[in-house]
Amino acid sequence: MSDFSSLVDEFLKSEFETSPVTATTHGVTEYDDKLDDLSAAAFRRRDSDAAEWLQRFETAGSDDLSADDEIDRQLAIAMLRGRQIHADWYGWKRDPVAYSGPILNGLFYLFLNRLRPTAELVDAAVSRLEQVPAAVEQGTTNIDAKLANRLIVERGMASVKAGARYVRYMLVEEADSDSDRDRLRAAGAIAGDALDEFAAHLETVAGEATGDWAYGEERYSRQLRERERLDFDARSLRELGRAEYDRLDTEMQGLARQISGKPDWAAVLHEANEDHPRTEEEMRRAYADWTERSRTFLAETGLVTLPDGESCTVEPAPVFTRPLFAVASYSGPPAFSDRRAGHFFVPIAPDGTSDEDIQKRLASNSFGGIPTTAVHEAYPGHHWHITWSKIHAPRLRLVLQTSYFSEGWALYAERVMRERGFFADPIQELYHLEATIFRAARIIVDTSLHMGEMNYEEAVEFMIAKTSLTEPTARAEVGRYCSWPTQASSYLTGCLEILRIRDRYLAARGIATEPRPEISVEALRDFHDRLAGSGRLPVGLAEEALMGAAGQE
Repeated sequence: MSDFSSLVDEFLKSEFETSPVTATTHGVTEYDDKLDDLSAAAFRRRDSDAAEWLQRFETAGSDDLSADDEIDRQLAIAMLRGRQIHADWYGWKRDPVAYSGPILNGLFYLFLNRLRPTAELVDAAVSRLEQVPAAVEQGTTNIDAKLANRLIVERGMASVKAGARYVRYMLVEEADSDSDRDRLRAAGAIAGDALDEFAAHLETVAGEATGDWAYGEERYSRQLRERERLDFDARSLRELGRAEYDRLDTEMQGLARQISGKPDWAAVLHEANEDHPRTEEEMRRAYADWTERSRTFLAETGLVTLPDGESCTVEPAPVFTRPLFAVASYSGPPAFSDRRAGHFFVPIAPDGTSDEDIQKRLASNSFGGIPTTAVHEAYPGHHWHITWSKIHAPRLRLVLQTSYFSEGWALYAERVMRERGFFADPIQELYHLEATIFRAARIIVDTSLHMGEMNYEEAVEFMIAKTSLTEPTARAEVGRYCSWPTQASSYLTGCLEILRIRDRYLAARGIATEPRPEISVEALRDFHDRLAGSGRLPVGLAEEALMGAAGQE
């Protein structure tokens, strides 16, 4: 092994020892019985470790590295700089999800992928459940009302409450025997009580919270430039979002006129939203149907290479994530396993949601819009990309990743499927464009929120006025933006960068890039397989990896 390969192995071992839950999600099973250390000392140690690892990767001799290793070195540097930029934000003092997330994901992912016999998984789950009271005590100590914001605390508190129900009543169903169910029930009761106590504490913190959720323009801009390797700062990115919103608005007016004779696309979509599933199970079935249709389209057209043995199931969202996300999500096959099965989670309303609000949420998942979301989450979006990259990308790129590529890819997948004629009905095309203009609105809102130039209610009103979101979905969306700075901007930003890279790649091969629907499917498949196989790199590094490999041929 080379010195650099040894450095990567040492780094990955450190990552998994620091976060056993991360190890579980990636298919590394030797840490399955442990929960992350969530003490203040552990969070501070992670920050100091990031500085040390950054120095080690920066001083690794680039002259002696292969092209792939140099991309990996730059990836590590970018991600570690991102951690340094984020360190003085003290997210672990602000957001209860810093505690409920590892606790609940550490249990859920044991059974989602089932990489070990059920009896062994129960042993690991019981061990982790027994560690929940200590983890909750760490969260109770660390959350600081002077830094925390009421909105973020209440959002996290809802997840904690849902998590208490999950560990008490739902986790037990994962066992195969009565004795193992009894063990999970007993340990789950203890963990559930601890989570209830945490939720009660958070109610007090929410009433006292005086902190802000605005990340700050400087941090936001540095993350874009140093972690994501983009030529934007927060303000220029907001201008990009506004320009794309206006461009898409014009295109959508033309399509709305074609559909209804009038240019008011929002009115067309509002009416079309009434054609939606009437139950959450009917919604799940519709998503499953369109997931299969999109896969069949890829198999018939050859737009990408489908990996052997891959599959994607469509399931209700985990109960403890329902207060956090109002839209669909995806979980890929564990990176360090032989599995190629992914999980597409449809957005189920949290417990206690009124029937009226459930219907409003279902209206945000209309029959016209479901095809676009299925493409985004599954084929050739997240599921295809993650499954393909786990086969082809170097191991470091399976752990270090960025949403500016992964979410950018999924939105690009929607775009290329439209180019190739997948959305046969004009209303489906309009919903596809609405999904894109929604991402442009996200850029505007996310940058404005975190530069301190828009408050929560203004952001909710903007999303309702500028997209087809219903109010409950808009509120859940904006809460997500407040708690997860820079992520909401990743979708359209990454998509536009991938389109730019595609034009450059094809032009270098003498292939005309306009009109786009006439690009040969062979050329597109070559581009898709190569770029997606590079992993989920910062987009600038993905471009270097693609063009560098192409230049060596």
